[in-house]
Amino acid sequence: MSIKYRLILMNFLQFFIWGAWLITIGTYCFNAKGWTGAQFGAIFSTLALSSLFMPALTGIIADKWMNAEKLYGILQICYGIVLFFVPQVNDPDTLYYVIFLAMIFYMPTISLSNSISYNILKNNNQDIVKVFPPIRVWGTIGFIAAMWITNLTGSKANANQFIIAAFAAIALGVYAFTLPKCPPQKSISKDSSFIEMLGLKAFKLFGNYKMAVFFISAMFLGGALQLTNMYGDTYISDFEKFKKYTDLILDYQNIFLPTLEKINNFWDKIHYVVSYPNVLSILVIKYSTIIMSISQISETVFILAIPFFLKRFGIKKVMIISMIAWVLRFGLFAYGNPSDGLWMIILSCIVYGMAFDFFNISGSLFVETTTDSSIRSSAQGLFMMMTNGFGAYLGSKISGFVIDRYYTTAQGKDWHGIWLSFAIYSLIVTILFAVFFKHKHNAEALKNNDLKH
Repeated sequence: MSIKYRLILMNFLQFFIWGAWLITIGTYCFNAKGWTGAQFGAIFSTLALSSLFMPALTGIIADKWMNAEKLYGILQICYGIVLFFVPQVNDPDTLYYVIFLAMIFYMPTISLSNSISYNILKNNNQDIVKVFPPIRVWGTIGFIAAMWITNLTGSKANANQFIIAAFAAIALGVYAFTLPKCPPQKSISKDSSFIEMLGLKAFKLFGNYKMAVFFISAMFLGGALQLTNMYGDTYISDFEKFKKYTDLILDYQNIFLPTLEKINNFWDKIHYVVSYPNVLSILVIKYSTIIMSISQISETVFILAIPFFLKRFGIKKVMIISMIAWVLRFGLFAYGNPSDGLWMIILSCIVYGMAFDFFNISGSLFVETTTDSSIRSSAQGLFMMMTNGFGAYLGSKISGFVIDRYYTTAQGKDWHGIWLSFAIYSLIVTILFAVFFKHKHNAEALKNNDLKH
């Protein structure tokens, strides 16, 4: 197998083992276990907590002491082993620590997988800028494939989603040991200070007004990044609890499925499915995870549009477009439903690609082209820390509290109010960013890969 296909397989599995449960763990915690928003918010916050320290620590290990592919393999195997314990857990406090341990092993593998890919491609004289993006896209495809498998196997509301991820993670861990060697680069010298080794030197960027506003805005918007991952699938699944949709689901189980089984001709089956009343609404609720996967499919499209938008509008306007897209993402969910409002749910999923990619990738490019080369990697780590670390942690914890306090009643969750509050929050962040982030677009500078002008 060629290097390209070996890296494609690694990236596919890297995100498959996350996509198997990331979108549906909310359905598992709320619907299968009946836990509160605060309890689930705490469990989900472990992704952010582990992102605060593990990537830096494993980076030091890979730089100084151990081959990156071996460290990667060990972490994946440990992650898989921990996930096997999830079905045995019936207490939210215990699951918090189990998922936290799993995330301690998994989160650093995201950056390690990139480092391994870059290293192997460089050693094989490949153009990373040209070759890596088509390889990385397979990670998103793996994430989508895992979501579909979890949904189609009926695992989105039970612990089987973690078993699927566990087997794949261990397989990936074993596979990692067969990859070309990626020995330590010794990029950290013996004379480097502890602060330099942890990448904390990049914090001096907060002394620059523009960078400070950028990072603080990234943190606040980071609070919104994981909200649809946390609650999106549960939101769609919860329509089943409304009488209008409960009756549809009962008819689906008692009339639609038995009748469908009796029809032998394939085309007659298709005609029956298409002509069955409200079949689309039923399928949306039953296969909510597949509907949510439209968001990831959208990502693969908007990635290709980023160069055009950056060249045409500049980094500030692209970031504002991203933030407005987040407002639309949440607002459309607030007013959508599986029947006459289905178009809003689907449009929200399409908008997600712009919201997520324009923020993460454009933000990363801004950091890459506006920081000194001596702290560029640390600055990227700081951007990740502010968004997926502090931002995601605060978003997870505060959203869980707010949902429990203001949007949960004996009848269930007020999803309209939940999504509307998220939309208002994103709108406030957008306005503040537009006012305080001072930046003038210079198309000529952009041609030279310089986004700071």
